[in-house]
Amino acid sequence: MAFTVAILGRPNVGKSTLFNRLCRKKLAIIDDRPGVTRDYRLHDAVLYDQKIKLIDTAGLEEKFDESIEGRMRKQTEAAIENADAILFMIDGREGVNPLDEHFADWVRRRDIPVVLCVNKCENEHQATAGVAEAYALGLGEPIPISSAHGHGIVDIYQALLPYFPEDEDETDEEDEIDNPFNVDDIDDLEGREDLDFAELELDEEDEEKPIKVAIVGRPNAGKSTLVNALLREDRVMVGPEAGITRDAIAVDWEFNGRKFKLVDTAGMRRKSKITDAIEKMAVDDALRAIRLAQIVILMIDGKESIDKQDLIIASHVVKEGRILVVAANKWDDVPNRNEKRDDFLYRLEHGMSHIKGIPFQTISALNGKNLDKMMYSALQAYETWNKRVPTGKLNRWLEAIVSHHPPPLSQGRPNRLRYITQINTRPPTFAVWAGVPKDLPDSYRRYIVNSLREDYGLMGVPVRLLVRTSKNPYAK
Repeated sequence: MAFTVAILGRPNVGKSTLFNRLCRKKLAIIDDRPGVTRDYRLHDAVLYDQKIKLIDTAGLEEKFDESIEGRMRKQTEAAIENADAILFMIDGREGVNPLDEHFADWVRRRDIPVVLCVNKCENEHQATAGVAEAYALGLGEPIPISSAHGHGIVDIYQALLPYFPEDEDETDEEDEIDNPFNVDDIDDLEGREDLDFAELELDEEDEEKPIKVAIVGRPNAGKSTLVNALLREDRVMVGPEAGITRDAIAVDWEFNGRKFKLVDTAGMRRKSKITDAIEKMAVDDALRAIRLAQIVILMIDGKESIDKQDLIIASHVVKEGRILVVAANKWDDVPNRNEKRDDFLYRLEHGMSHIKGIPFQTISALNGKNLDKMMYSALQAYETWNKRVPTGKLNRWLEAIVSHHPPPLSQGRPNRLRYITQINTRPPTFAVWAGVPKDLPDSYRRYIVNSLREDYGLMGVPVRLLVRTSKNPYAK
């Protein structure tokens, strides 16, 4: 595993801002209010010529009960168990406070290298005052930084340099690490704010990329409980309170020899009910997770029923072309299960009538029931989602369905369907060439799509159909 660095500190000292900068992506939600980050997040990062694993943690607070703050502290303690080094951050504007001193003493007792960072040192006066106070923490020489403006990154690199593992063999030029910075121009990096975090991506180390699975749903449906049940560890915070999860947390997992990346997301309420800026950012993060996923598991509270918001989320997943799996959670607490199941299937069939055969599974995330069945259904849909049909077979099929049910006339003339081919997978996407595409009604397009589903086993996944026309060489 790569060298792992955990960012620690009390709430609102700028940990997530530094995390986003070093990861070159806007991953963690950032707000001026303390306590936004609750679950720790692990992600690949590049620090000049070093590839590292970076951990963003929740703010440390002196809580040992089962409150949200106490559970956040447990998450942070679990995060640093496998860390190779710690970046301990304090606020240079506020100076050292008793909470900093308490946790500095706690960190100092651990057998792990610690680099002390004094954040929010945008000018020389703040840097001088903040660094002078930070010496009292006994964690070595403080480093003045500004995570928002990129100051001090080179000093962090220099401080961690003695702890990086030495390479056993010198790498060839072809195998050198792709560095988004220029190592020869380290000094030019200071203060740069023009880096496009959203566009800089890290290369996958494995040839076989993991299948991304986003777990979405309304608040308190059991999404985080499902993640913990699949991982068989308390990886993300759970509790009776609605809205605990804020960031979309991605975790690596393996099932039946296949690699997965599970993404736990925040609960998605109706837009009219969202008034808090943090909740809006959390929902935007969940929508982004859907867009980047291959499989989306929609969690529904089995004790309730499928309502309009569930159908809105499901429609959004299908519109994005992702695999939709509906999981009715808390099924062990549901009375009259047969009637309830029939009601779920009825509402799902009528609310999502444009896509037939959506995988549906009743589960209990808390007790780990039927989770394997849910994943097998998802993998089966994944194979269908990647299915490709030969062009010759498609055109013989097109001739048969057109002879059975020809398209409506266009200006009194036959609107011929000349050719069809599959132009993409994930989701299966087909293009058909028609004489006059604009005169091919939506009802006939649905007829083609439904026939494709039934005849080629594309049930339960989105199918896209594009209607095109050939260019007339004599048009001019």
